Amino acid sequence: MIKSMTGFGVAGFENEQMMIQIEVRSLNSKFLDLSIRSPRQFSDREPEIRTMVQGILDRGKVSVSVEFLAKGSQNLPVTINRELFKTYFEEFKNLAETVGETPVDLFKLALQAPNVIVSVPMEREENADWDQVKRVLEESLRKCDGFRKDEGAALYSKLEESIQLIRSAFLRVKQEDPGRKEKTQQRIKNHFSQWMDENSFDANRFEQELIYYFEKIDVTEELVRLETHLDYFLKSMKEETSQGKKLGFISQEIGREINTIGSKANDAEIQKHVILMKDELEKIKEQSLNVL
Repeated sequence: MIKSMTGFGVAGFENEQMMIQIEVRSLNSKFLDLSIRSPRQFSDREPEIRTMVQGILDRGKVSVSVEFLAKGSQNLPVTINRELFKTYFEEFKNLAETVGETPVDLFKLALQAPNVIVSVPMEREENADWDQVKRVLEESLRKCDGFRKDEGAALYSKLEESIQLIRSAFLRVKQEDPGRKEKTQQRIKNHFSQWMDENSFDANRFEQELIYYFEKIDVTEELVRLETHLDYFLKSMKEETSQGKKLGFISQEIGREINTIGSKANDAEIQKHVILMKDELEKIKEQSLNVL
């Protein structure tokens, strides 16, 4: 069964040592477009995160947000450059006196000056917390994948409905095609019968031209190929592997046959069915973009 590329998964973990919250979101994309937001202490783990994401979600525009808080630490998660703070404070004070202004909020201004407060990674054991983060990450990815499966089931129903509507219109075209040929033949015969009686004309050559003309407007092969493509589309949706790109290719072939039928048929009633098929095919193309 097909999967959607739209997904969401969130998982968390908390004990006396740490709190972890990981959120995964995904949208459609031709390739894996991954963005990761994580604490600095896990920046060296991004290649491993990418491998895990690709192994479970395969492709899509995926965003991973990792929140990690170490508990029980007596150390600040920032360092304060005291000497730089004093320098800023004195400099701002001197500037205020130079222009005759009363110093206001110099403490706050100096504290917020560049490089006075610098974030530092929290002290941690090398692998213990990362192992737990990996477990939470895998859980959130699995939930996102489950969301994709549920969305895929809904997509399957919509695509199947559109294919069946195209098939219904196709069957109407197939049913009305013989009548179209008879009407065309009769119309040509009526137009030329009187003219042929009044003028010398090579009847054999005219018959050959008619045969060539009817071959040009014949849509039998297009109808056969269209039915084959519709069957293959439904079959591909039921396969286990990722089928999004294949469904896109098949829908292009379906469109090619529908367009050819429309241009060859030259019949008002058949054109109505062709327009319906084109309308449903546009829905299929749009929905197929979101299939994994």
